[in-house]
Amino acid sequence: MLKYVLSNEKKQELDAGFEAAFGGRPERYFSAPGRTEIGGNHTDHQRGRVLAGAVNLETLAAVRPNGTNVIRIHSKGYPLSVVELECLAAVPSEVNSTPALIRGVASRFTEMGCKVEGFDAYCTSTVLPGSGLSSSAAFEVLIGTIINGLFFENKVSQPEIAMIGQYAENVFFGKPCGLMDQTASAVGNLVTIDFFDKDHPDIRPVSFDFASCGHALCIIDTGADHADLTDEYAAITNEMKSVSKYFGKDVLTEIKEPDFYKAIPELRRECGDRAVLRCLHFYQENARVPKQVAALENNDFDAFLKLIRESGHSSYMYLQNVIPAGYTKNQDVALALALCEHSLKGRGAYRVHGGGFAGTVQAFVPFDLLENFVKEMDTVLGKGACHVLSIRPYGGVEAFVE
Repeated sequence: MLKYVLSNEKKQELDAGFEAAFGGRPERYFSAPGRTEIGGNHTDHQRGRVLAGAVNLETLAAVRPNGTNVIRIHSKGYPLSVVELECLAAVPSEVNSTPALIRGVASRFTEMGCKVEGFDAYCTSTVLPGSGLSSSAAFEVLIGTIINGLFFENKVSQPEIAMIGQYAENVFFGKPCGLMDQTASAVGNLVTIDFFDKDHPDIRPVSFDFASCGHALCIIDTGADHADLTDEYAAITNEMKSVSKYFGKDVLTEIKEPDFYKAIPELRRECGDRAVLRCLHFYQENARVPKQVAALENNDFDAFLKLIRESGHSSYMYLQNVIPAGYTKNQDVALALALCEHSLKGRGAYRVHGGGFAGTVQAFVPFDLLENFVKEMDTVLGKGACHVLSIRPYGGVEAFVE
């Protein structure tokens, strides 16, 4: 089993922050990574397939039980979050807030028989909000891993912690997300997940060394703000759901693709053309994921890159999660995609990353183009916009000091 060892530099930063926030010294340390979605854009909420990986950006916490019935979490650069454990029901005024996520995770652990108690935690993060690398999922997995380790003897598996995080985000935070982000963060490494059985998702490791493929994995932060885009994200789920409802089903994976195509004339009238196009994307994207996995496992990286380009085309054309409705002056993701096309000159691959509309673009960049690629992205989108990442071998874990 892999062991996460906390560097002395990170420990010193966490210890200093904890002492300033709460006084004294922390007792334990925990970590959860950000994630990158490699295949399966907006398939998870339809219980489809994804290919995802944990990345070498993380949210860290220095933790100490406080002997009270209150959880206090101070994240660097943010106000203190305080959650009293007497109330573990969803609080309407906490929607879209950090306390909602903490309360939701604690609530679910309590329902599972865990006696959750108070603790203090000081957090730092390199998974910046709005980065498209799922800072919220990393935070949820972090809180779940802390509670699991402090109060439940690590009885809950990492995939279950992912489901607890999704529950907190859906029910308490108010965002109808799928399960991919939390699972990739909780489990770690490179994994493919089939969510068809919602209670027992099929999680399988994928054997591939990205360091050997001659390409860098880049995530480009477009600088766009997610803040006012919740309705755009929800519309994707709701429009797909309207098609499922037409068939009397919950999700598209329960509807055979030929039956969907046969019903398109009626679906256009009942659900609208955009809903139909988004479902077209789903069926194509869901079929692409196992092909991507096979290409990697067969070391056919050219085939993998071709599938990535197809995915990006489908997201832009059919899913339509690149430009928010009505946006004309600011089209940050579209511009970033155009810059990728210009810089890569027909090589590598690029696509909208994650939820879309704002946030990030993903690119696989040949090493000989990498220096100029990073320079062009940073020149137009701002210094530090292009992040060169690696796949992290572990998910949500307790960090140890040597």
